[in-house]
Amino acid sequence: MSKPSDLVQGTLALLILKSLALQPTHGWALSQRLRQISGDVLQVSDGSLYPSLAKLEQDGWIESDWQMTENNRRAKFYSLTPPGREALDRETKNWERLSSAITNIVRPEV
Repeated sequence: MSKPSDLVQGTLALLILKSLALQPTHGWALSQRLRQISGDVLQVSDGSLYPSLAKLEQDGWIESDWQMTENNRRAKFYSLTPPGREALDRETKNWERLSSAITNIVRPEV
């Protein structure tokens, strides 16, 4: 049986893109934002987050640059690119279609 923290394959990319659409940020703050907004349900490990960020950057959906954090430390900050905004729109529509189909199965209206 899956745990609540398990993510549907591909969902992490959508969550990252959506979060970066709100505000560019560094990896640690991004994982904390996802955890906080989800009410501690989604706890993304570094082993999942950073490879996903690297893949999104390789795909051209996000870009990064080194900046100073609020704690005066150097960190890689990520932001959405125009192709990333298009991908976010597509991925959001795909998620809405998938989640609606799952809802129809789990809670059928009889």
